[in-house]
Amino acid sequence: MSDRAVLHVRGRILTGPDDTEVRDELWVVGGRVSYDRPAGARDVRTVDGWALPGLVDAHCHVGLGAHGPVEDDVAEKQALTDRDAGTLLIRDAGSPADTRWTDAREDLPRIVRAGRHIARTRRYMRGYAWEVEPDELTAYVAQEARRGDGWVKLVGDWIDRELGDLSACWPREAAEAAIAEAHRLGARVTAHCFAEDSLRDLVEAGIDCVEHATGLTDDLVPLFVEHGVAIVPTLVNIATFPELAAGGDARFPRWSAHMRRLHERRYDTVRNAYDAGIPVYVGTDAGGHLPHGLVAGEVRELVTAGIPPVQALAATTWAARRWLGRPGLEEGAPADLVVYGSDPREDVRVLAAPERVVLNGRVVA
Repeated sequence: MSDRAVLHVRGRILTGPDDTEVRDELWVVGGRVSYDRPAGARDVRTVDGWALPGLVDAHCHVGLGAHGPVEDDVAEKQALTDRDAGTLLIRDAGSPADTRWTDAREDLPRIVRAGRHIARTRRYMRGYAWEVEPDELTAYVAQEARRGDGWVKLVGDWIDRELGDLSACWPREAAEAAIAEAHRLGARVTAHCFAEDSLRDLVEAGIDCVEHATGLTDDLVPLFVEHGVAIVPTLVNIATFPELAAGGDARFPRWSAHMRRLHERRYDTVRNAYDAGIPVYVGTDAGGHLPHGLVAGEVRELVTAGIPPVQALAATTWAARRWLGRPGLEEGAPADLVVYGSDPREDVRVLAAPERVVLNGRVVA
C-alpha cells in the first residue's frame, strides 16, 4: 500500500463491547483512524470483515530467552510473531534486554516496558533479574521506574530452597517503601506471585497489579477489590505447572505438591476474581520458556475459566488499552487494528486466524 493510499475497512468495526459501539466502516488516512470518508480519495484499498483494536498482551517478554537476554535479531522475531498473531500492544513485564530500538520500527508492536525484574538474591531464574536484598529494594525500584514506561516488576515470591516451597521474597516494610517510591516517580508496580502468602502484604503495601495470582484465595479477593488491584493470570503459562512439578518431585516434593494444587484450582481462581469485580487482563508470559504468539490461546483460557466471551475480548482489547493508557479505534487514533473473517464475539477461537493485521495504518500481515 502506497503512502497516498487510503485503507477502507468495511463490515463491523468493534470499538467497544456494547452493540452501540459497533460501526460499519472506518478509513485509515495518514496512519490514523477516521470515520469520515476522505474527500477526493482515489487510491482506496478495501478490507472486509470484523475489526478489533490491535490485541494487547499485558505480560510478554520481548528480548528474553530461556537463559536471559537474547540478541536483537531474536527479539525481532519474537515481536514479529506476536504482531502476526494480532498483538500490537505489549506490556513487557520485565526484561534484561534493552528493546528501545524497536520504538523506531513502524512494523513492530508498541511496547510498554517495566524495566528489568527485581528479585531477592538467589530467588529467581538466573540471568533474568536484578537480585538484591530488602535494604536495596527501593533504590532498584527507583532505577527501573526511570528506565521503564510507567511500570516496575517485582518478583513477589519464589521457591525458598531451605523451606522447600514457595515463600514471599520481601518484608512488608521493604515492599511498602519501594512501592511508595515508584508511585512518587509516576510508575505503577506489579509482581510475579504464584503463592498465597505474598499477596496480602503486597496489596496492603499499595501494589497495582499481580501477575499469575494463582494464590488468590477467597479471603483475599475482597482485599484486591477494595484496593483496585488488577490481575494478569497467564493461564497458558499456568498450564505448565504439572510439568514443572514433576521435575521437582525428587528434591522439593512440598513445592511440587503446592504447584499442582495451584494448577488444579486455576480456573476457579480466575472466575472468582472476575465475579468479584477484580480487573482481569490477558497476558501470555511469552519469552523465557514459552513461545510468542499465544494471545488467542490465553483468551480461550479465560473463556474456559468462565469469563464471558465479550469480556475476555475486552481483556485483550478495549479494557486492556484503557488500562495501559493507549487508544483503541477512536477518531484520530493510530490505526492499529486486526480484521477477522467472522465475529470474534460469537467465537473467540476466531482470534487465532486474523485475516489482516494493520499497524500504523499499513497492512503488515
